[in-house]
Amino acid sequence: MPNKFGMSPTRAYNWYISLVAASCMVLYGYDASVYNAVQGSKHWVKWFNDPDDNMIGLINTVYTVGAIISGFFFGGPVADYLGRRAGMGIGAILVIISTLLQTFAPKGNLGMFMAGRIIIGVGQGLALTAGSIYIGELAPQEIRGKIMSLWQTFYSVGSFICFWVNYGCQKNIASSGSLGQWDWKMVVIFQLLVPILIVAQTPFIPESPRWYVKKGKTESARSSLSRVRDTEEEIENELLMIREAIEFEKEAISSTYSALWKDKSVRKRLGLALIINAGQQITGQGSLNSYSTKIYQKVFKSASTIALINAVNATFGILFTLNATWTVDRFGRRFLFIVGGIGMAACMLIVATVETQTPTLPGGAKSHPVAISIVFLLFLFIFFYKPSWGATVWIWTSEVFSMNIRAQAVGMSSQTQNIANLIVNQFFPTFLTNCGFYAFYMFAGINVLLAVFVYFFIPETKGVMLEEMDAKFGGVNHVDKGGDLLGVEDAHHADAAKASEKSHVEHVQEVRS
Repeated sequence: MPNKFGMSPTRAYNWYISLVAASCMVLYGYDASVYNAVQGSKHWVKWFNDPDDNMIGLINTVYTVGAIISGFFFGGPVADYLGRRAGMGIGAILVIISTLLQTFAPKGNLGMFMAGRIIIGVGQGLALTAGSIYIGELAPQEIRGKIMSLWQTFYSVGSFICFWVNYGCQKNIASSGSLGQWDWKMVVIFQLLVPILIVAQTPFIPESPRWYVKKGKTESARSSLSRVRDTEEEIENELLMIREAIEFEKEAISSTYSALWKDKSVRKRLGLALIINAGQQITGQGSLNSYSTKIYQKVFKSASTIALINAVNATFGILFTLNATWTVDRFGRRFLFIVGGIGMAACMLIVATVETQTPTLPGGAKSHPVAISIVFLLFLFIFFYKPSWGATVWIWTSEVFSMNIRAQAVGMSSQTQNIANLIVNQFFPTFLTNCGFYAFYMFAGINVLLAVFVYFFIPETKGVMLEEMDAKFGGVNHVDKGGDLLGVEDAHHADAAKASEKSHVEHVQEVRS
């Protein structure tokens, strides 16, 4: 029976399993913030013998290398051969192992700390690939964008947890002696919480019905669908369309990596996905995630003040990302990309001008009004970034590829984020030291170019069914072709999205009456 908001138990269950999968993004958000946070700890700096700017960048880079290797070469195969749930679970277990390595690295043993960073990158490469595919494949068509927006929201949740833990440690942990080390160790070890929850829940949520059909387990697919769809008609219609699409892909298209360049429409999608995923990280947000502590050290002198700003920023990040839940299916993906790009460019242009054209106080900080203005502008930047190039990049990437190459393509596309991060974050600490806030003019120009790119090259995917996405990019309709192979004459699937939404509404009305 639906609740007072008109949501059936099945629809509520859809949200629950999506929250479990989206928790994989908490791992990413927490880790992207944890290294940022520990850089502000004088105990961490002393424990590892005061690493210089190049070493600071290298510690970020080794994590990125682990994530890239995992995402490109292991994330897709693991999700395809072992299942989406296994990909999430194995990734979470690796995060647990790496967290312990980083926390208990002996004094001066930066190699062990960096080994933990590499392993956490590998784990996240597995979990992020499997988790994003899982949500895209189980979410009902009419609310796919809303549910997938949780993905980026949970990145912000990870940052939120990390920065508030860090702020609490900065304010309360002993400032000297052996206990002083726990101002950074507590921040690192708290990363155990979410992967433990993921490992505990993944065995009990349904596997992707698309994965079951690909493995020839039709009854298992029907059982999975029965847990996430309201009516028998929805279950059978969707199962038929999945079977039709996968039958065509099995007969006419390769399911190996070679399929990524054999089909012109797939090559087009992959190229676009690679660009927008790289673009996500060169907007300036990737550098803010990793180095906001160092950035704010040019404006503020108090470590606890910087920790508080990072924590408040992460809090607003959650609220701003939630804007995607009501905008992405209402206004579409292209609209958010373009408006977000223009808004971010304006913020970067103004913040660079404010900081570089105002006097610096003798202590190296800025005056209070200037400092507040800079914080406000960087908060405004994430207001534009979170629902657009934050959430919508993941939504668009997870929905544009057909089942036969979805795991490989999503894994490869999402890891271009880390390739871009590897390049930018390796040189950004030195760039910031030498050029200061003039670096932000570069990000302003990049964001303008990204908005222009979307306007000319990115098609709208709102409301397009996953199995019929190929036709949107100039390819054949896998459902129609698969129906021919299976000898299905009824073309009811042509209006599947509308039928699915209508059946859900009718079901809710029936139960109410």
